[in-house]
Formats: sequence, structure tokens, C-alpha cells
Amino acid sequence: MGFLDGLMGNASEMKVSDIEKEFSTTLAQGEQVEKAYKLIRDLFIFTNKRLILVDKQGVTGKKTEILSLPYKNITYFSIETAGSFDLDAELKIWVSGSSTPFQKQFNKSLNIYEVQSVLASYVL
Repeated sequence: MGFLDGLMGNASEMKVSDIEKEFSTTLAQGEQVEKAYKLIRDLFIFTNKRLILVDKQGVTGKKTEILSLPYKNITYFSIETAGSFDLDAELKIWVSGSSTPFQKQFNKSLNIYEVQSVLASYVL
């Protein structure tokens, strides 16, 4: 991921093995990381059981919020692909009990259809 992409809020794909090592104490028994994406310091992790959103806070990033969204609580989602002049693709996820979606932007080099496919395979 380029520094400029990071500043613009775009995501890039991370190595699954690196994420599994870093979050081994967070994952449940039998839970496996399928895909992971990084947004500057934050992470967007798809496992075989849930979606994990990691929000590193503060200047140092030592304070971390880990939000766990079981796939059964995701009511619907949408993708917006990158265009000729708009270089970002966007994923929106709505969860039960919230009218505001979680929104994440991905750079054009990332296949947003792959992200949507992973999410669809667990939600549908």
C-alpha cells in the first residue's frame, strides 16, 4: 500500500498468515482468517465465522478497539466500483440495529468483487 493511498483511506490486502499470528488470541477455536485488508492502521478481517473491524486509536495506535460482527447480523451490503475518474471502490455494510452502514474504501488495484464474494459467501 502506498503512503498516499493510506492517507486517502484506501485499503490494501494483507497476508492471512500475518493476521492470524497477530490476532491468535482474538480468534475463536476453529476460526480461520479468510481475507484481511488494511486502512492506514485499521484492519478489516474476514474470518470463517465473523467480520472483525480493528480500529487503532490515538497518535501511537496502542489503544485498539476490536468490533466483532457475526455474519448473521449483517442485514445487507453494497459495493460501488471504481470509475474512470473516481479511483476508489467502496463497500458498505449494514447491521441489524443500526441505520448507518460501515463504509470502507478500497484502492483500484484491489478486486472489490473478491471482497464482496467473500462477504456474500458468509452472509447469504
